[in-house]
Amino acid sequence: MTDIAKPTAPKPGPDSTPPGERGRTTIAVGVVEKIAGVAAREVDGVYALGSGARGFGAVRERVPGAKPNVGKGVKGEVGEKQAALDIDLIVEYDVPIHKVAASVRTHVIEAVERTTGLEVVEVNISVNDVHLPSDQDEDESSESRVQ
Repeated sequence: MTDIAKPTAPKPGPDSTPPGERGRTTIAVGVVEKIAGVAAREVDGVYALGSGARGFGAVRERVPGAKPNVGKGVKGEVGEKQAALDIDLIVEYDVPIHKVAASVRTHVIEAVERTTGLEVVEVNISVNDVHLPSDQDEDESSESRVQ
């Protein structure tokens, strides 16, 4: 009689672990905040992010050569598998705020989950200001006086 060798299960070790599981990926909170900030600004009815349209940040972003802070108005918490976000919005006048907030929440969740693979457990939105058409005239007059 001959002995028939039975196949054996692979031994645990570096060769049996899928390459995608050999190591750890960490995503910084600033990365998630930037993704959320870009996604929120893409929604119709959002004028800006932050607590006030005429604050120092709004003036700083108008300075030639200055780069906009896309994470402004977004605060996040990031764990190994989940993220939570708080977003401060300034909306355009005469838009349904509850619809803008719902659209921002949906768009931000989709963008962050698609881009990072993290589960977004909550997106809290605070609407802190409404941009009025008359505000545009005031904003234009506050441009830099020097070149």
